Amino acid sequence: MRGQGIGFIGFRTDRFDDMVALFRDRIGLAVIREAPGATWFRLGDDAELHVYADTDADHAFFTTGPVVGLRVADVDATRTALEADGLEMLTEIERTDDAGWCHFRAPDGTVMEIIGPA
Repeated sequence: MRGQGIGFIGFRTDRFDDMVALFRDRIGLAVIREAPGATWFRLGDDAELHVYADTDADHAFFTTGPVVGLRVADVDATRTALEADGLEMLTEIERTDDAGWCHFRAPDGTVMEIIGPA
């Protein structure tokens, strides 16, 4: 399997408003969705940057800094290979009409994501 680039970067932070202002007002990223304690930004044609407040329970496992989502051609096959290598899977594969993704712990403990087409 071959990686295809970055599809996602996620931050969980206790400085939510400051981080949103940084990406929106200083860097000029376009907001594509907002919810209480979460803001999603567009990164190019096929990637997103998400900022989550530290109160966001769904992303409580984002404990090692920014979480990078590596774009892959086949999320299911890549997850199977990662599991076979003994890596800790943190989430099941989540899916929308367009994408599938899941989170895992890299060998050094860093939380990462694989993301690809649905």
